[in-house]
Amino acid sequence: MTMNLAKKILAAHLVSGDMVKGAEIGIRIDQTLTQDATGTMSYLQFEAMGIPRVRTKLSVSYVDHNTLQTGFENADDHAFLQSIAAKYGIYFSRPGNGICHQVHLERFAVPGQTLLGSDSHTPTAGGMGMLAIGAGGLDVAVAMGGGPFYLNMPSVLNVRLRGRLKPWVSSKDIILEILRRLSVKGGVGWILEFSGEGVQSLTVPERATITNMGAELGATTSVFPSDELTREFLKAQGREGDWVPLAADPGADYDEVIEIDLDSLEPLAAMPHSPDNIALVKELAGTPIDQVAIGSCTNSSYIDLMRVARILKGHVVHPRVSLVVSPGSKQVLTMLASNGALADILASGARVLEPSCGPCIGMGQAPRSGGVSLRTFNRNFEGRSGTPNAKVYLVSPEVAAAGAIRGVITDPRELGDYPVISMPETFMADDSMIIPPASDPEGVEIVRGPNIKPLPLREPLSEDVTGKVLLRVGDNITTDHIMPAGAKILPLRSNIPAISEYVFSRVDPDFAKRARESGGGFVVGGHNYGQGSSREHAALAPMYLGVKAVLAKSFARIHRANLINFGILPLTFLDEADYDWISQGDQLEIQGVRRALENGEETLTVTDITASRSFLVKHGLTERQVGVMLAGGLLNYTRGGINVPV
Repeated sequence: MTMNLAKKILAAHLVSGDMVKGAEIGIRIDQTLTQDATGTMSYLQFEAMGIPRVRTKLSVSYVDHNTLQTGFENADDHAFLQSIAAKYGIYFSRPGNGICHQVHLERFAVPGQTLLGSDSHTPTAGGMGMLAIGAGGLDVAVAMGGGPFYLNMPSVLNVRLRGRLKPWVSSKDIILEILRRLSVKGGVGWILEFSGEGVQSLTVPERATITNMGAELGATTSVFPSDELTREFLKAQGREGDWVPLAADPGADYDEVIEIDLDSLEPLAAMPHSPDNIALVKELAGTPIDQVAIGSCTNSSYIDLMRVARILKGHVVHPRVSLVVSPGSKQVLTMLASNGALADILASGARVLEPSCGPCIGMGQAPRSGGVSLRTFNRNFEGRSGTPNAKVYLVSPEVAAAGAIRGVITDPRELGDYPVISMPETFMADDSMIIPPASDPEGVEIVRGPNIKPLPLREPLSEDVTGKVLLRVGDNITTDHIMPAGAKILPLRSNIPAISEYVFSRVDPDFAKRARESGGGFVVGGHNYGQGSSREHAALAPMYLGVKAVLAKSFARIHRANLINFGILPLTFLDEADYDWISQGDQLEIQGVRRALENGEETLTVTDITASRSFLVKHGLTERQVGVMLAGGLLNYTRGGINVPV
């Protein structure tokens, strides 16, 4: 039987279920990664399971998000993460070593293995031929304990790349073109698998740019074959022994196929405020800009920044523009410094930031009020930059550099000869900032600062679920809407009582107060509710405030899983027209919920007492998820002795 690449890797890691589209399967996880904005909670959850050592082949804890230390909170969390890593068998990547996805690609990613990360851009490693999936921190904690990761068997979309990119067109334009075609919800329930002769013209970092932003489609993950270019990249990293060839079988079947002619692509941009709001750069040319930010886990590789350095060389950044550059890793920064490229970047007037996520998550470098910012990042949700009314465009490094020089959005093809950058034969590999776990874990004391609070848990599901509609929102509500990031809020990630005060704060500043006074209740949403980041705090903090269920037209994959993990019912309308009848403040009641789930009933009746009407919703829970929901969440379910490996 012929198999595509995605199914080959899934089949090799299958531990439960049948690989039938839509059916729940459990897969073995080889590697995990966390970052400091999600890791503290994930490790508190791992501790609560009582397992003495991680059971994965490799687990890595990165510090890359909360590196801005304006108070004790972030520094305390870093000390906690380092001590946890030492005790439980986890490698620790220190602050300054780089962004988790860039460093993992360089130093740890292995073709054919599975990677589960508590960050939605974990699929970056799909550029190396890994099956890399973003998930909530609790799912990652279970995987570290040796438990399977459960997902509904995705469909597989084959993206066939034809031809070769023309000068000044980049891999960023490929994924923007896919977003233009499919939208931010078009990948939900799918794995994107890339093939075609066009693949052979893309380096591993260029492939990783594409798989990284597959997350913006809502896709489960994206994957490229492991070929000779993969081997060359690993050899240059001193890791050729990790290489294995991987590709789909000839004639393999796919659920759907799309083709992209690389020769016909032009420079593209995602306009405010969504990654799928795509336009040709030449159509936007002349738009004045105020800021350019180059970096993030999407476009901060050696290849990306070398090309930026070549474009900037001999030029000075336009006087109206603030240009910031964030290398993706210490390796990238060191190599730029060694070959003189960093001097060219600095000579242009650019400000060089440490290798971290920084502006991408609103951690500094907010644009001016109403300012236009060109960013090589992956998300441009409204307010994510830290400035509520900023206009953020997502572009390639080439477009960003051209704009920094000209002061307006510029088609980079106007700049003349395209700087061709070759992959180095040898990368400067220095793992001195990656600390291995302790050889004597019994002697390690966990460091707990005052910002680390006890893990909140939900009680088992009650027989009836009642409450007010606390908030009614529209389509494409992101996890940034639900649980904002930024320099003020991110340091509270290990303090659920404190961070819960900011739930929906940018949508409705009174939400947390209203939820507390009402004793919890319901949230009602439109399509693609919970798109964006994997941050489980967008479920955990609402759970702490008493949110009992979310009624929506459809859910983003990771957020729906997080809601289940924390005992919040994710319910979808049988008739989407019922959404229109519900108002904020309505009193809702779902009688016999627990009994219905125990009896295997698929639909539930919701009574809107205020509007004197009833309507049907479906839960779509698997048998395992029903058990999780009845227990009050995944941690209760796991601690109860279910799903804990021997």
